[in-house]
Amino acid sequence: MEEKAMKFATVTAVLLMITVCVLLPKLPAIHTWAVEREEERIAEAELAEQRINMSDLTIKNTEVEGGTKQRQLRLKLPAGVKGSDITISNDYVTQTVRIELPQTEVNYFESDPLTGSSNHIDNLSYAVSRGSSGLIEITMDQVYELDMDYDENYYYFDFLTPHEVYDKVVVVDAGHGGRAPGATKQGINEKDIDLGIVLQLKKIFDNSGGNIGVYYTRTDDSNPTFDQRVQLANKSQADLFISIHNNSTKSGRMSSTHGTQVMYSESDTKELGSKAFAQICLDHVTEALESRDKGLVEGDEIYIIRTSEVPVALIEVGFMTNQEELNLLNSTDYQKKAAEGVYDAVLDAFAKGY
Repeated sequence: MEEKAMKFATVTAVLLMITVCVLLPKLPAIHTWAVEREEERIAEAELAEQRINMSDLTIKNTEVEGGTKQRQLRLKLPAGVKGSDITISNDYVTQTVRIELPQTEVNYFESDPLTGSSNHIDNLSYAVSRGSSGLIEITMDQVYELDMDYDENYYYFDFLTPHEVYDKVVVVDAGHGGRAPGATKQGINEKDIDLGIVLQLKKIFDNSGGNIGVYYTRTDDSNPTFDQRVQLANKSQADLFISIHNNSTKSGRMSSTHGTQVMYSESDTKELGSKAFAQICLDHVTEALESRDKGLVEGDEIYIIRTSEVPVALIEVGFMTNQEELNLLNSTDYQKKAAEGVYDAVLDAFAKGY
């Protein structure tokens, strides 16, 4: 009987060791997996709250008259409105161009004010407020930069792909946001640390002087959906896609576990693909922070990783469940060092041929 008990204990111990060996590499990602579905639900709810009612608008696919500028799209100015009165914004995350027009009535939109090509347009709509100001929303089929000018009668638009403007294109995602805080420890939200690192990275890119186009999923406390985040990378045909996060233990309790990990897409098997880029990020971020190298983690269970069409790296900068690391992550100096590591990784990746 005693011999059977010993055999059972031995078998149990072996099975436990196998289970640990299988699960251990995945433990760092459990924090992200656990909250992903709920955060997407929250993001979609926030998006629905922000939407306004719009009416369909048509565009005339006609040749422009002789003597006028040959541009992809032309907007007739409302009576009494100058080109300088119009406000135009380009939301890269949603691929939406918004045109705000003062002194605009509904009949203006009924007179077919837009002419040109709709080849790059997925949807076109308008709204008129009570104060007689109009809004046109143009949803594009991918990310474009706007080339615009106007005269006394028309506003003109050309749509340029990012690679027509920049030598290289990078998309940077600050994890979580809005009502999705990510990990929360001692009153500190992961979303704020993620954003702090990204804003430090933005400062570096803004002052770099290189012709690198960098698009950010958020630079404030907003919460784009997972699809919006990854489609910013896909629809800009980015060369690299980086998502900044911070880790926690499976239990969520404070522990001695610390260090930096990077998740990658195991289905991206190209030589200059996700795994190689993730390793570059891991090397540079751990060097910049002097943090422990916790290795690479397969990440195809994460939506933005498995649906990315470009080399992607999700960087778990540190563990918020480690007191020392939490204190560091919450400091501006450490966030700046992390950003410097990410920036060096981008330059290294480009030097290697990405």
